[in-house]
Amino acid sequence: MLQNIRDNSQGWIAKTIIGVIIVLMALTGFDAIMNATSNKQDAAEVNGESVSLNELNRAMDMQRRQLAQQLGEQFDASLLDEKLLREGALKALIDRTLLLQGVRDAGFGFSQQALDQLILLTPEFQVDGKFSPDRFDQVIRQMGYDRLQFRQLLEEEMLIGQLRAGLAGSGFVTDQEVRAFAALERQTRDFATLAIKAHPEQVEVSADEVKAYYDEHASEFMTPEQVQVEYVELKKDAFFDQVEVADADVQAAYEKEIANLGEQRKASHILLEAGGQMSDEQAKAKLEELKARIDKGEDFAALAKEFSQDPGSAGNGGDLGFAGKGVYDKAFEDALFSLQKGQVSVPVKSEFGWHLIRLDDVQAAEVPSLDSLRPQLVRELKAQQVEQRFVEVSKQLEDAAFEAADLAQPAQELGLEVKQAAPFGREGGEGIAANRQVVQAAFSPEVLTEGANSSALELDPDTVVVLRVKEHRKSEQQPLEQLADKLGERIRSERAAAAAQTRGEALLAELRAGKTPVVQAESGEAWQVSEAATRSQEGVDPQVLQALFRLPRPQAADKPSFAGLSLANGDYLVLRLNGVSAAEAELSAEELAMYRRFLASRSGQQDFLAFQRQLQTEAKIERF
Repeated sequence: MLQNIRDNSQGWIAKTIIGVIIVLMALTGFDAIMNATSNKQDAAEVNGESVSLNELNRAMDMQRRQLAQQLGEQFDASLLDEKLLREGALKALIDRTLLLQGVRDAGFGFSQQALDQLILLTPEFQVDGKFSPDRFDQVIRQMGYDRLQFRQLLEEEMLIGQLRAGLAGSGFVTDQEVRAFAALERQTRDFATLAIKAHPEQVEVSADEVKAYYDEHASEFMTPEQVQVEYVELKKDAFFDQVEVADADVQAAYEKEIANLGEQRKASHILLEAGGQMSDEQAKAKLEELKARIDKGEDFAALAKEFSQDPGSAGNGGDLGFAGKGVYDKAFEDALFSLQKGQVSVPVKSEFGWHLIRLDDVQAAEVPSLDSLRPQLVRELKAQQVEQRFVEVSKQLEDAAFEAADLAQPAQELGLEVKQAAPFGREGGEGIAANRQVVQAAFSPEVLTEGANSSALELDPDTVVVLRVKEHRKSEQQPLEQLADKLGERIRSERAAAAAQTRGEALLAELRAGKTPVVQAESGEAWQVSEAATRSQEGVDPQVLQALFRLPRPQAADKPSFAGLSLANGDYLVLRLNGVSAAEAELSAEELAMYRRFLASRSGQQDFLAFQRQLQTEAKIERF
């Protein structure tokens, strides 16, 4: 059991923990969990539990950032519907609160010892393969948490993860369902297509028609509103050459570093679980019997293979490998670190059951020399000073910019350079304009209309800028003379596409009526035949495949099914389904297992969603 926990912690949990944090941040934002008590105003109440306005505001801000990252240059903050954004963020918070209430009502639990192990064995919190308290504090501080907040976050996400995994893993499908799905998935279709070509070059467009189109769509032909900004940039890296580290500080840091080093102990154990088929007394008595046999010379490893109920270590003779303090259950750890090499403990009870523990080896801590650690320690000490100095100067820059009428004075006071960015619109641009904070600040009323300097904007952990608008270029109507040629092309393309669609729909109606039109032959258009196409057939437009597999099976060999669709290039495609064929080859055991896993997983996810809907139906939710 202990070995299982260690293995799992190194595997899926270690990989999931950071993803879990990101998911939670997407729902609630930094600090949102613990800040509810700091704001008496509530956004909602879920079965008597409040969701604070502070949480909601942070969640909305996080959603804005996610949209900006996903859409890139296409993102326009002015187009966001704040009401919809608020509703989406609040729903996510309510759903998460309901899930946490549900798992707790269902009796799910995650022990503090298990949380300790997750944290200790997570690679992101380790230095040179060992847990580092300083590294742990640094990582969670960057995320906006203290230790208590992070532990609560982790515990809640593990509880939700248990529920999700339990429901998703309980999905069940019958053999009949698997084979029916596989038959549909492996089905092939024989079809033919007839392309009705659009011919924009044959369409005549007059100047009056171009002018009428221009007038009708005038709002589409506006130049983008743009600003040109100048800015002062503060980089953290610039401070490294400005700080010095005293030898005494390096020595103190070295002593602190080696003080955290501890010996590693290699252990083997025999575990008997109590509370099921075996009581506490019986488990303890059995281990006392086994210890007596070991004391008489029987092999510990052989007895572990025969009797230990820890599947992760029993096959290896109970071997748990090397570990330092802070890894095992406290009772187990206390017993292990009280043993001499080769000694076997008396029965020890932990939260996992009863153990016999043998100390197999002791590995003394390897203490590196001061000289070997000096470059690392100097970097770390410098980084601490630089961080403090960076924060101080960032505040000075913001204060100076607030008081100044331009950026020249703050730049001169701090020895910085006033830079200029290329013009950009509300959708952003290149360089610093690729950052949404810069765009939002540049187009804010204070900066754009009132001509003020912006506040200090943190572009990333190492960069802060202050900006002001140098030039504002308002949106203007583009002259018809500049657009005439492009508008003519657009009109011809639209009319040619409409004509192709009209012809195609007429042909489609005749085909469905059982007629055999010959117009297409006269135009040089011919059917293109394809056989045995799969749902993911290469070389076939996905739009065509989607329409093909939606068509009903032909009633007879001489009665095909038809459909039509407009293509992006303006052509119209008539689609004829000639036949449907089932896969001839038998499914292998591996293929059956693959389909079963997929369907079972989908069923489990549906069960999870059904559980969520039940929680929502039964809950008392009040939105404010």
